[in-house]
Amino acid sequence: MPGTFEPLPDGGAAVALDDVEISIIRSLAVQLLELIGPGPGEDASADPLAELFAEGPSEPPSDPVLRRLFPDAYGDPEQPAEDLEQKAHSAEFRRYTENDLRAGKRDNALAVIRSLDELASAGDGGAVLELTPEQSQQWLGALNDLRLAIGSRLEIVDEDDTDLLYRLPDEDPRKPMVMAYLWLGGLQETLISTLMP
Repeated sequence: MPGTFEPLPDGGAAVALDDVEISIIRSLAVQLLELIGPGPGEDASADPLAELFAEGPSEPPSDPVLRRLFPDAYGDPEQPAEDLEQKAHSAEFRRYTENDLRAGKRDNALAVIRSLDELASAGDGGAVLELTPEQSQQWLGALNDLRLAIGSRLEIVDEDDTDLLYRLPDEDPRKPMVMAYLWLGGLQETLISTLMP
């Protein structure tokens, strides 16, 4: 089981993680939370009714990672919008959906952090992480977001870019991120296979 998710009888999944792996995943999830930022309702003085009707941003994020995590619904965000109608539709879609998307991504990252913190409290050099079916779905979403974020920083656009990563020399400063990207991909793939009927 080391390094790969395996199915549990109740429909969940389990994976053995050592302390270093726990630390890496937790650190990446915390960084993702910081990048996504707090939600509009996370201010203690916020009006709960106002939160229901809060509109999100209408412009795409300037950070390339956030653009990857929250792409335009219409058209390619990397290309200049030639169609004003398309740009208007994307802005309207973003305004009404991005806050909920951010909240979902935050919830998934927090679920990862909380489950790893529970493991860390047992602390004996590593542990077996057991996830319920719901937690498995949250982990799957978080692993996907982490890979998108790392892939964006590594400027991975298509499969050819991934093939080049395998040939990076060890002294390349991107190598640790490449290793994390590939490792998270393996975790994601095995978690998907545990969730298949």
